[in-house]
Amino acid sequence: MLRTGQDYLASLRDGRRIYIGGELITDVTTHPAFRRAARTVAGLFDLAFDPATRDTIVVTEGNETYRAYLLKARSREDLERRLNAHRLISQKTHGLFGRSPDHVASFVTGMAMNPEAFKTGDKPYDRHLLDYYARLKRDDLYVCYAIIPPQGARTSGPSQVASNNLTVTAETHAGVILNGVKMLATGAVFANEVWVGNIFPLKPDQAKASITCTVPINAPGLSLWSRTSYERDAKSEFDSPLAYRFDETDSLVIFEDVFVPWENVFTYNDIERSRAIYHETPAHTYGNHQSNVRFWSRLQLILGIASKIAKANAAHDNPVVRAILGDLAAHEAALSGIIYGQIQNREILADGYVCFNRRHMYAALDFCTRNYWDISNTVRELLGGGMFQMPADSSVMDDPALAGLFERYLQTSQQDAVSRMKLFKLAWDLLGTEFASRHFQYEKFYAGAPFVIKGHNDRECPWHDFEAIVDGILDSYPNPAGVSMNPALALAQ
Repeated sequence: MLRTGQDYLASLRDGRRIYIGGELITDVTTHPAFRRAARTVAGLFDLAFDPATRDTIVVTEGNETYRAYLLKARSREDLERRLNAHRLISQKTHGLFGRSPDHVASFVTGMAMNPEAFKTGDKPYDRHLLDYYARLKRDDLYVCYAIIPPQGARTSGPSQVASNNLTVTAETHAGVILNGVKMLATGAVFANEVWVGNIFPLKPDQAKASITCTVPINAPGLSLWSRTSYERDAKSEFDSPLAYRFDETDSLVIFEDVFVPWENVFTYNDIERSRAIYHETPAHTYGNHQSNVRFWSRLQLILGIASKIAKANAAHDNPVVRAILGDLAAHEAALSGIIYGQIQNREILADGYVCFNRRHMYAALDFCTRNYWDISNTVRELLGGGMFQMPADSSVMDDPALAGLFERYLQTSQQDAVSRMKLFKLAWDLLGTEFASRHFQYEKFYAGAPFVIKGHNDRECPWHDFEAIVDGILDSYPNPAGVSMNPALALAQ
């Protein structure tokens, strides 16, 4: 059953344990560190009840009504429905919520398209997965994930802190007991459940860590350790227009004797399978297609800011500036083309399913993580020093005398002083503040380290086809007379 925003907010008042430093927070809907972002997420749930957006975000199949990002695609039109749903959500958040409710849900949807990947002996993990997918549709849940071990536990050799990685410490007839740490649960303070798994390789002696399961955020023994809240530090929406409403937060997840029933376990005691489920199913492609679309909305916001800054600085018609804007426009067009190409060159799967083109999706991931820094710095150059000539904050307008001076000396022929400051504050919140710095780091690593993404691109590349082009040319003309191939090489080929 689809939930309203109010239903969603009510689900967060469930006795969860969240720490910011030493402060314990149990209700994110009222606490100044999280309440406005919680309402932003609630607005995403309300999209299903707005006549203007319902048809984009809602799918009805028979007696089932659910979010479009839970649709298992069987046609080009289905892939387009998924794209449009992701795009609507990302536009509402300006691409600043990397782990919005459609992200992990897309992973689970992709997994449900190939439950065979979960089969292990006589364990019904495939059925557990399908039941969970059905529950996501039925209960309209927001699920985040924590699928990375703490950094000290990632080494391939012996490690003093390897035991910090989340591990099953006991088994019972009813389920398992978890202890340890997982990172980095982006959006966890706003989620109903956390998907726990392993996207990185485990060491041979870590079979007990190879568990994939879901856990309610308010489970006894589970706590979230949040990073600094930028929302709490925002003086006003005028001064911090993005941090004020769009800080999704990131959390370390700590498990202390957390019980998980067997029906919520999807892999266990199988190191290879705990990672394979992401790539032997469409999960990684479905989930990261959402990441592509989300970044696209962010990029469109950046382009809009760049153009308006150029106009505010009376530089919009300068040929050099036009060239810079043209370069930015080319980046946005290239990304949109790659995203639509994922549908145009879709992959046909078993059982009548279709998937976004994996090569195009990974190419887009590489594009996003590699270019965000340079694109953002380009717009910072357009900003120049204008941000630093602005008053410290909007309180200057509370004093009539200061407000008069502000308007007199900070206006330009292009823009009044208040509108100019408002634009520069928006640009700086996206590109220069501590909130912005978090996003610089996030965009670089949200899909893994750069070498990981390049590895995906290498794996999916049809190198043999490209080499065949070269072989075709080489085979089209003979070797020089009297020259023969090395017999050993000929035998090897």
